[in-house]
Amino acid sequence: MTRQGYAKAVAELKQLKGTDRPAVVDEIRRAREHGDLSENAEYDAAKERQGMIEARIRQLEDRVARAEVVETGGPPPDRVRFGTTVALEDLDSGESVRYTLVGEEEADAGSGRLSVASPIARALIGKAVGDTATVRVPAGTREFEVLEIVFE
Repeated sequence: MTRQGYAKAVAELKQLKGTDRPAVVDEIRRAREHGDLSENAEYDAAKERQGMIEARIRQLEDRVARAEVVETGGPPPDRVRFGTTVALEDLDSGESVRYTLVGEEEADAGSGRLSVASPIARALIGKAVGDTATVRVPAGTREFEVLEIVFE
């Protein structure tokens, strides 16, 4: 996990425990004051929200406890590896793309953050600027050329 991903998980955990959990407990208390719980939609909604918050807290606590933070600073790398941001050219379409290789928990393809376990990342690991990587996709294969590697 990157240092940024770790910090984000810790911040979310703090928010859930310090703000969201107490707020939902208060919602449940107020809903109970309305009387009959068998037909109390506010109570049911608050209990459901509490369950989701508690599940997320457990998930984040586990993630933070098991996290291995990989430092991404330091001298510029000459090869693609975990934590690097890589600029690529899709040799089939000519389109330029930029991805940062992160842990599975931090991945968000829409934001350009690819899991190191993804097919594109696996094909890129170890490549240098100027190298090409062939990626198998459901529609066949795609080739990318590595244009730049940055370690932020």
